[in-house]
Amino acid sequence: MAQAQGFGRRYIKAFLKGFFVAIPVTVTFLDRVACVARVEGASMQPSLNPGGRQASDVVLLNHWSIRNYDVQRGDIVSLVSPRNPEQKIIKRVIALEGDIIKTIGYKKKYVKIPHGHIWVEGDHHGHSFDSNAFGPVSLGLLHARATHILWPPQRWQKLQSMLPPERKPLQREQE
Repeated sequence: MAQAQGFGRRYIKAFLKGFFVAIPVTVTFLDRVACVARVEGASMQPSLNPGGRQASDVVLLNHWSIRNYDVQRGDIVSLVSPRNPEQKIIKRVIALEGDIIKTIGYKKKYVKIPHGHIWVEGDHHGHSFDSNAFGPVSLGLLHARATHILWPPQRWQKLQSMLPPERKPLQREQE
């Protein structure tokens, strides 16, 4: 009986040690490297949620890839909403700092993207709350780059970084 109690204590002690190591490692990984998120809404159709309300895509969000704010035109990114800091939105990068973009319904017809900012839009124009509503977005609001669709299984794929031809910047800063 005494041996069983000793074994039980050792088991619990080992479990707790592992638990208190695993939790900080997991939290750090999810905060700094990658996590998964469910995409809601129609703003990124047909790239994400092509079935509408019937199904939501689950995507892999890579935090590590944007740690130096290294984004390209065409990337799908997650960012903190400029209008509601408690909400994250997912959009496509259309223009980078220094680019001049023709807007769709913004207060100015043409905008030069300021230093430290990007222009983001949803793929489903007219159903997207994006830079055409709130203007250029600070790079500091970037959260992650969406790299893969993980769910549903029939949609498993790597997300392509592509810029619709009609949304190319009018003038680009030298790269």
